[in-house]
Amino acid sequence: MRNALARQDVIRIQTSAECLYSESEVDSALDEMAKDVTQVLEQTQPLILCTMIGGIITTGKLLARLDFPLSVDYIHASRYRGSLQGAELNWIARPTESLKGRVVLIVDDIFDEGLTLQALVEDCSAAGATHVYTAVLLDKSCKKKSDVNVDFVGLRVDDRYVFGSGMDYKGFLRNVPGIYAVTEVE
Repeated sequence: MRNALARQDVIRIQTSAECLYSESEVDSALDEMAKDVTQVLEQTQPLILCTMIGGIITTGKLLARLDFPLSVDYIHASRYRGSLQGAELNWIARPTESLKGRVVLIVDDIFDEGLTLQALVEDCSAAGATHVYTAVLLDKSCKKKSDVNVDFVGLRVDDRYVFGSGMDYKGFLRNVPGIYAVTEVE
């Protein structure tokens, strides 16, 4: 297993973490995001691109709140691959649907340095999307290394390592409801 952590280490990290946002606060943020997305995109029949793996929970919860015609696909590129530090971008899968002439909304879990999201936006534009919007559950207040501006943001966090609601800690804890900051890094 690539990120083998002992069960007790995972439990210790989870129980010692600081809760930044409860599950209900995350849900309220998603409600607001859905209103904003609807206002901008409801007439465009957009293609919603789930950014794997972190964006799966945000995308699923956001989709359930959007009541207009849309289609869904996914995109998968990673700089982290279970690590705590970003590295070179590794493409795993591009959308199977054609992006030519489409309005696209890329949904991801967190916007930190911005390099991955920038690469995704550039790839979608190069594939012929007429407009590429971006949505993230969290915007981390850290030094950005790209000039991407996120269109729809759910919540903001300080520059800390966070997990839950799709975000992981060394490949674990994505399924934790709410958003937590790690207080001790292994």
